[in-house]
Amino acid sequence: MSEGLRIERRESAAIVVLDRPDRQNALSRDLVRALGRVGKELDADDSVRAVILTGAGQRAFCAGADLKERRGMSNAEVLDMLRLYRTELAWIGAFRAPVVAAINGIALGGGLELALACDLRIAVDGAVLGLPETTLGIIPGAGGTQRLPRIVGAARARELILLGRRWTAREAFSIGLVNHVVPDAERLLDDTLAFIRPILDGAPLAQRAALEALRASELPLEQGLEVELAAYERCLKSEDRLEGLRAFEEKRPPRFTGR
Repeated sequence: MSEGLRIERRESAAIVVLDRPDRQNALSRDLVRALGRVGKELDADDSVRAVILTGAGQRAFCAGADLKERRGMSNAEVLDMLRLYRTELAWIGAFRAPVVAAINGIALGGGLELALACDLRIAVDGAVLGLPETTLGIIPGAGGTQRLPRIVGAARARELILLGRRWTAREAFSIGLVNHVVPDAERLLDDTLAFIRPILDGAPLAQRAALEALRASELPLEQGLEVELAAYERCLKSEDRLEGLRAFEEKRPPRFTGR
């Protein structure tokens, strides 16, 4: 694709690659719009059971905003860009299948915020993550102040944002910001696919229902329980549930079809 973005397929996973290595895969206006279009295309493809978001090269996952482009923007244009993040990247946190960030290098500012919108984060050893905006006289403006506390807790989020700290992949793993660390950058995608194997081989309807229920955990408890019950009921009526029971009785792997 153009606009610094390309899509690859590995089995039932769609791999979305930020392909601007000369700019450390920074988020330009065109790239953000391209990500929005890709989200719509992938949502229409029922064969996609997971999306992996990664960066080209081994230096950067995404260095955040394209500062060269940003320097030429007025204040109003910068605010429009932040609104563009919300409209064009909203699908990442609401996609019907799990979205996984495969962090192949630095993930700073908007780059980390992009990863925070994903359901899971896998980082190569040596990656550096941070939200340094306060050291530049601004704050994270693409969801960082809201998503980070929900993932690592309020105290850690305050530390990361107010101090402008940068954490290694191992440090990020120790606080739950990263789910898994891969030692070899060359094997990042292979290890990511292995890590999410239960998703790729699982029941698509159950994965979708589980995501819906998990995302409702930010609601008051009673509302969340209602969402969970409704999601469970959809699974209860599915052919995949019956296949899962048959496979258990017959001591074989289930063959889920998404029906």
